[in-house]
Parts: sequence; structure tokens; C-alpha cells
Amino acid sequence: MMELFRIGGKSPNTNYLFMGDYVDRGYYSVETVTLLVAMKVRFKDRITILRGNHESRQITQVYGFYDECLRKYGNANVWKYFTDLFDYLPLTALVDNSGPMCDLLWSDPDDRGGWGISPRGAGYTFGQDISETFNHSNNLTLVSRAHQLVMEGFNWCHDRNVVTIFSAPNYCYRCGNQAALMELDDNLKYNFLQFDPAPRRGEPHVSRRTPDYFL
Repeated sequence: MMELFRIGGKSPNTNYLFMGDYVDRGYYSVETVTLLVAMKVRFKDRITILRGNHESRQITQVYGFYDECLRKYGNANVWKYFTDLFDYLPLTALVDNSGPMCDLLWSDPDDRGGWGISPRGAGYTFGQDISETFNHSNNLTLVSRAHQLVMEGFNWCHDRNVVTIFSAPNYCYRCGNQAALMELDDNLKYNFLQFDPAPRRGEPHVSRRTPDYFL
């Protein structure tokens, strides 16, 4: 996360729109989401935090966040507080009323036209015809989404109607992918900033002593 801010710029000098999936599949989910919430409190007009499909009680009990909270704090209280918080996060954001819009949670773009059943077991796949119709009907330039691993950090599809942005380098500490940020200027012109992972510190040593502020 600190590498992301080093590449993209520090707040409040830079506005950030985070598009979900802050927890699970990593050693520092608690620290990551805590930092984001603290930054939202400190720079409320500069930081926007959306909800991803991993910000849910069911998913976090399967993919690691619940277990991380148990390891670090000895009980599920911290997990409960954060999942209660996730219920209040918005699902989408509209940039300047005519710019990119974030996709909802589970659905993914597909090479096939129309709607399809998602192999994820939730959401749908959607083709270029759906993307073009959606953007035209809503007077949008493009859909900017997260949710899928892409090896170069960003990937265009559907004739540049949809772009996927992935900001977790070397996902799960083994995928070897780059990460990227999408930078927008005041005129909504975009640029992609790619970056590699910071030097790995390894798996953290965890003490089971519950900090005073999480009793």
C-alpha cells in the first residue's frame, strides 16, 4: 500500500478512488484497511473507498481475513467491526458526472456478446455490446473496474469501453504480476502508472496479545 502511494502521490495532494478487495489473500489485510479508513477520516474529500466482493462476511471467512484477525487479536471482534463497516461502503462512483464508472462486485467482461452465466458462481459475464450500450445510455466514457488479476496491472477490452485495473503487485506473493494506477487529470485525460512489488518482508511474526484499543 505504501508503494502505491509512493508511485501515485501522497494525499491530500492526490485524490484516490479505491475500488474494493482490500482484504483476504495477504498478510496485512488488517493494516491495509485500517490505513485506508484512517486516510478517509483524515482526507474525507480526497479519498473514496468502494466495496468489493471480498468486503463481505461470507467471503472473508473463506479467503483469509477472518483467520488473520483471529491470529492477530485472539478473537473475532476486529473482524466483526470491519465487516460492519463494509456494509456502509458504496458500490460505485461516478467521476465528474461523465467519466469512468466502477463495475459492480462480481461481474466480468467477456469476449462473447450479450449476458452470460459467470463461472464464479455469482454475477454475470457481459460482452462488448452490453458495455457499449451501457456507456451510451449513461453518457459515460468508459467503465473502470477492478476485481480481476491482469498481468500488466491494467487491461483494455471491448474496444476500450472497459478497462480493468489491478493494484496488488505479485498477487498472493506468487503470481508475478505488475500493478497499476489509473491517473486522471482535471480534464479526465488518463494515464496508467505501473509498478512492481516493494521488497518483501516475509510473513509477519504475530503476537496473540490483544492491543488495549481492541479489547
